[in-house]
Amino acid sequence: MRYYVKKIISLIMVLFLIMLLTFIAFQVIPGDGAVTRLGVDATPEAIEALRESLGLNRSLPARFFSFLGGAVRGDFGMSYHYSKPVGELLAARLPATIGLAALAILLIVAVSVPLGLLCSRREKGVIDRTITMVTQTLMAVPAFFLGIIITLIFGRILRWFSPGGYVSPGEDFFGYLSYMLFPAISVAIPKIAMTVKFLKTSVLRELKLDYVRTARSKGNTERAILWGHVLKNALIPVITFMGMVVADVLAGSIVVEQVFNLPGVGRLLITAISNRDYPVVEAVVVYIASVVLIVNFIVDLLYQKVDPRVRIE
Repeated sequence: MRYYVKKIISLIMVLFLIMLLTFIAFQVIPGDGAVTRLGVDATPEAIEALRESLGLNRSLPARFFSFLGGAVRGDFGMSYHYSKPVGELLAARLPATIGLAALAILLIVAVSVPLGLLCSRREKGVIDRTITMVTQTLMAVPAFFLGIIITLIFGRILRWFSPGGYVSPGEDFFGYLSYMLFPAISVAIPKIAMTVKFLKTSVLRELKLDYVRTARSKGNTERAILWGHVLKNALIPVITFMGMVVADVLAGSIVVEQVFNLPGVGRLLITAISNRDYPVVEAVVVYIASVVLIVNFIVDLLYQKVDPRVRIE
């Protein structure tokens, strides 16, 4: 229990620090939110009245604690550009980003684990060399470039989907899944290549340890040793990498969302930065930081489940 309490306290403290730094950063950036919202042609009286209604005339500590209290409730104020609650804008963009992340992660796990184990069992064989050559090539290809190629081949030539034809899950769930599959593939392919390399290296390292020799001496088959003993220990570095992948995708694959015209968090962030819509940018930064921290927290919990020595240490 002490392990969990320490991790939760650490998560809260880091999140508080990130929110403080985010707030301060947007206070020192040149520009006035009232002028951004009303335009440079607005009268000084109108600007001053809007500043008063937005609370921009209050002291810095008062504004920070107001920002902190609102963030805890999910209230980040009103968007300067959209004139809508920021929380409402963010909630509307989450289905696309979460759907993209879920499908991409599913593809990564479903493809990379069997391939990584296959390469480790057929080390230096034809299959291993072929998969290694392909994965090393795919690791160097950016996800947005794969997205462009996928759009060209499967969207324009084969017409398996309509580029830019995104539909929300509420309108057509199966249409949503069929469209999201292609951006998920473009995100997943480079990550699959990296995960295969990580898993193969980790499994080969574990196969050289003494406990594997002991398991073989007891008459266990190679398959039983691989799945029952080696894989669990080999997953620790892979879990670290997968945590980074999950955080990266959930935080918003910005360029991929642009390529496939997905109304996700990444596109919202780009639009907000272009329009100097600071409340939206602050909310997205806090969302990204929260995702990274929560994923790292889950990874730490998985560590001690996979290897109880982590908790003891």
